[in-house]
Amino acid sequence: MAETETTTALAPRLAEAIRDRLISGELSPGQRLSEAALSADFEVSRNSLREAFRLLTKEGLLQHEPNRGVFVATPSMASIIDIYRVRRVVEGQALANAYPKHPAVERMRSAVDAARAARDRNDWTAVGSENMKFHAAIVDLADSQRLNGFYAQIAAELRLSFGLLKEPELLHAPYVEMNAAILDKLEAGEPKAAAAALEAYLLQSERTVLAAFSRI
Repeated sequence: MAETETTTALAPRLAEAIRDRLISGELSPGQRLSEAALSADFEVSRNSLREAFRLLTKEGLLQHEPNRGVFVATPSMASIIDIYRVRRVVEGQALANAYPKHPAVERMRSAVDAARAARDRNDWTAVGSENMKFHAAIVDLADSQRLNGFYAQIAAELRLSFGLLKEPELLHAPYVEMNAAILDKLEAGEPKAAAAALEAYLLQSERTVLAAFSRI
């Protein structure tokens, strides 16, 4: 990422790139971020990177500790509860009012297929990444760029909450087929039933993550 723009213009793009790494599971809660490594990786100055850090800290995804550096944030129990509250509203409404032949449905199917393949080879990090893609595609059903941008931040916080579990298989294994069942209902022209299945899914997922948090 050549630095041909001003720091102010470049920082949002850098923040998005780091946010993508959070969503993919490349960065873990509590992990210290190396300015030198990320500056070299993105081919940008440390000033630009620090501005991106500032933006992500404002979003609650990173935290700055004086004399220690910048760390990936660790979600609180209150933030986890709030994330799932938001998901019920955003994903639930997008799914309940979805058109079964919307282009995003193909991305949902692709994510389910890829998650099954990753599960079969015991790659639970990849399963988690495909799960994130599946739910981002649900939001895409609403055809709202504003919702998509808002959900990207929620997704990053969500992936950090997943990082609290020491055994990712425990979190991801049950939901591969639950995602598939939601998709089957939508493809069958039953978006309301799909939304009801999603509600049950989110309740179970929230309980799993909160249980993991309580053991920290």
